[in-house]
Order: sequence, then C-alpha cells, then structure tokens
Amino acid sequence: MPAPLIEPVGRLIEAFARLPGIGPKTAQRLTFHILRAPDAEARMLAAALIAVRDEVVFCERCFNISDAPVCAICLDPGRDATRLCVVEEPLDVLAIERTGEFRGVYHVLHGAISPIDGIGPDRLRIAELLTRAEARAAEGAPFDEVIMATNPTLEGEATAMYAAERLAPSVGSVTRIARGIPVGGDLEYADDVTLVRSLQGRRAMG
Repeated sequence: MPAPLIEPVGRLIEAFARLPGIGPKTAQRLTFHILRAPDAEARMLAAALIAVRDEVVFCERCFNISDAPVCAICLDPGRDATRLCVVEEPLDVLAIERTGEFRGVYHVLHGAISPIDGIGPDRLRIAELLTRAEARAAEGAPFDEVIMATNPTLEGEATAMYAAERLAPSVGSVTRIARGIPVGGDLEYADDVTLVRSLQGRRAMG
C-alpha cells in the first residue's frame, strides 16, 4: 500500500488538478517542481497568485481584465470608439491586439451560449452589451460597426446570432469575422496572419 502524501503536498496537487488542462500527473509534476525550486521562486509564484486575486478586476465598461475600474483600452483616446469587437474571453482580446489590425474597442462576454452546459444569455455579459449599444444610440452616436468575434464553434455561432439580432436596431452594422479561423478553433491559439485575414474578411450578418 503506497504511503499517503503529507497534507500540504496533497492539497497543492489537488489545487493544480482543478485547473483547466491539468491532469493528475501534471499536477504532481508541478507540485514537486515547486518543492525542488528555490525558496524565492516559490514565494514569487505565491505572491503573483495573490496579486491576481487582489489587484485584477474587470473593466466596468468592456469587462476585459484591468487594474483599474476602466481599462487602458477603453480610456485610450486613440482608439476608434465607433467600432466594437465582441469576444468570448479576455484572452481573445490579447490575441486580436497582437495583430495590430483592430483599433476599436471591445466587449468581453465571458463565455458563449451553451444549453447543454446550462449556460444561457443571462450567464454572459450580453445584457450589458445591449445596454451599451442602446445608450450610444440614444446619445445620437451609435456604433458604426459591431464585429462578432466569438469563436467559430457551435456555441460561438449561436452566441453571435443571438447578439446580432438584438443589436441590429441600435447599431450601424453587425459583422462576423471571416472563416480564416477554423471551425472548432479558439482565437487564443490562432496565428497572427489568420487573425488578420479573419478581421479583414468580416461580413455582414443576417
């Protein structure tokens, strides 16, 4: 019978194993790497984890990650505030920003509609998206274009269609990124050239 792990080690393995993409063996390897690492490295990792929880918030306007109530992109006067790009996750903002192709602003939904997983529109930031678009329209300065850059999966397509139908009365046009992104793929794993072509080849929805 194998000897039981001491409590702190077992607890850390369990914590790593709960992370997405981390299986039991990888969780064990990470734990024992930290045990062998210099004290300063382990403490730096612990401090970084605490800082992420204590110092990072979601932007009140676009819901991207931020260290202030309103993120740097939303506050940047050099961005084109008439063009809005809607994405599923903050990582997608980073992916699009890497291309340098898009200079508008963003709205992060924090997921996609997935009835199988019990995720409906009310679990996402879709209501805030509609409110944002309607507020600009009421001010006489509607978004000229809203780009639906959700992932090209069944869930991403459903989310794009749902949001597009409700945005249409309040914005100039709603477009969808082109098929440069493979069906079933995630934006965060796409290369820069593919993302640029997707943005350049966007089309009107409906």
